[in-house]
Amino acid sequence: MKDHQIINIGKYIFGLCFLLGNICLFGYLITKNDGFVACGYMLLTWGTIVNLLFVIGLLIYGIASQSKLKACLKAIGLLLINIPLAYLYALIGIKLIFK
Repeated sequence: MKDHQIINIGKYIFGLCFLLGNICLFGYLITKNDGFVACGYMLLTWGTIVNLLFVIGLLIYGIASQSKLKACLKAIGLLLINIPLAYLYALIGIKLIFK
């Protein structure tokens, strides 16, 4: 796999989780439909698992193929941006629900 393909994997997974998180948060803000809260909770659960699996997979691939380690670490860095965003969105969601 080429370096830009590895980095694109990180971008796509980050973008997908970010987009779904925005849909859940702003969907609830606009409609006050509790279904968005349930979807957001499921996204936190399954998104964490999916992101961890990709991080582990990229880390193993980078260690196995030392020439690709730098690209794998960049992709992992992109995936790690989701952690503070998910935490922030969870705090906002909790404050809105228990208001």
